[in-house]
Amino acid sequence: MNATPDNTTTLEAAIARTAESALDKVATARTIIGNVIFGQERVVEEALVTLISGGHGLLVGVPGLAKTKLVETLGTVLGLDARRVQFTPDLMPADILGSEIMEESDGGRRAFRFVRGPIFAQLLMADEINRASPRTQSALLQSMQEYHVTVAGERHDLPRPFHVLATQNPLEQEGTYPLPEAQLDRFLMQIDVTYPDRAAERRILIETTGEAEAVAKPAMTSEDLMTIQRLVRRLPVGDSVVDAILDVVRSARPGEGDPVVTKHVAWGPGPRAAQSLMLASRARALVDGRLAPSLDDVRALAEPVLKHRMALTFAARAEGETIAGVIARLIERLH
Repeated sequence: MNATPDNTTTLEAAIARTAESALDKVATARTIIGNVIFGQERVVEEALVTLISGGHGLLVGVPGLAKTKLVETLGTVLGLDARRVQFTPDLMPADILGSEIMEESDGGRRAFRFVRGPIFAQLLMADEINRASPRTQSALLQSMQEYHVTVAGERHDLPRPFHVLATQNPLEQEGTYPLPEAQLDRFLMQIDVTYPDRAAERRILIETTGEAEAVAKPAMTSEDLMTIQRLVRRLPVGDSVVDAILDVVRSARPGEGDPVVTKHVAWGPGPRAAQSLMLASRARALVDGRLAPSLDDVRALAEPVLKHRMALTFAARAEGETIAGVIARLIERLH
């Protein structure tokens, strides 16, 4: 049945109201987070973009840069049920997923009951994820992609929305296990957390060592967040932006694009990277107060979306080449 002009007008008006409400809520959330997390505007933006896109994020930075505080703040501001798991070498998959226990009823009948693990949350913080064994890391794979877990052959659906924000220390590598490529690809974005500038660090000193400290408050509910996530998927994307996403992703693969650049690449991003860049560009536009992404969004997000989905050849690393440098040259070619 075709929509009548009146129905079409009503639908467009409803979408416009949803978009206006979403812009207000996202702007409020960004302001509240900025009042708690100082000097990390880019990090806050990329973390918000990740969650609004419906994806998972990998926060990489040295200790003491407020990664844990950022995740806790995001959970509060976005109205999510958040839990934290400290990853250690002795952490087992059951410690995350849950396990079955034997119970005996008053009548003497025995039965297994599934006890849910901390993964049954809307926002899971996997702290220092690379400290756990590959067996435990892989326990997250199914949940991050399929939003359910399987224990003893039984499927258990996760809450919606479901997001993983993992942290990783890039310096101390003793006693750590590198994340496998398949798991890295599940992260929509790698967010590099760097040191704040002098002015921001001065503000941190003054505002966090006094008697009172800024406290986060909710700006939306989890239902609001899911409504915004659905809106992100409905935002229009121009052909020029689609072509730019395809150009930068495909040119990052060996054998495609400029051989001068791709000769440094051992393996490049797959189609999931293009999907992630498309969603993230839409979400960044929304965070910035716009309803359609631009080429600037693609340029800004290409590195965090692609860098953990690529690897350099041994020769390139020996020459001092970096993934960030390769991506920067690919971005320069966008027009």
